[in-house]
Amino acid sequence: MKLESLKENVGSLLDNLAEGWRHLTRFAASALTRFKAGEQTNLPAKAEVDDLSYLPTRGWAILGGELFEDGQRLVVKLEVPGLEKEDLDIRVQGDSLVVEGEKRFERESTEGRWRVMQCAYGSFRRVVALPVPVLADAARASYRNGVLRVEMPKSRPGTPQPVTIRVE
Repeated sequence: MKLESLKENVGSLLDNLAEGWRHLTRFAASALTRFKAGEQTNLPAKAEVDDLSYLPTRGWAILGGELFEDGQRLVVKLEVPGLEKEDLDIRVQGDSLVVEGEKRFERESTEGRWRVMQCAYGSFRRVVALPVPVLADAARASYRNGVLRVEMPKSRPGTPQPVTIRVE
């Protein structure tokens, strides 16, 4: 009886891990963003950091986002903490919203060592596919509490319509 219970628990654990991995890969497919360190990023040298996983030339982060649509507009929200609004470059390019920026490392004023370095620093580029054409010239953006919000009026207002695809 204990062996059967153990088998069920292990099976349940593996199912949960597989489901979590599928969710993470679907979520991260568009949200996972590479940060490329440049001269202005100001990262500490590898010798200044005790974290064995620290690679100053490579950083990745999940920039979570949302895309909302109603009859008149699209609203994109992206979590991009640790920046100033002047660090962001936002544009509509074709059928995509392109957000670029650079997150710079700020050094502590005292002497010491970094034990853990898990934040991503450097320049990044995040592209959000837009499901309908927008009026890019009328778009408005705001940045507050680490969240970028871009509101874009639709070029052809109307409520989102589901598209039925026939199976052959």
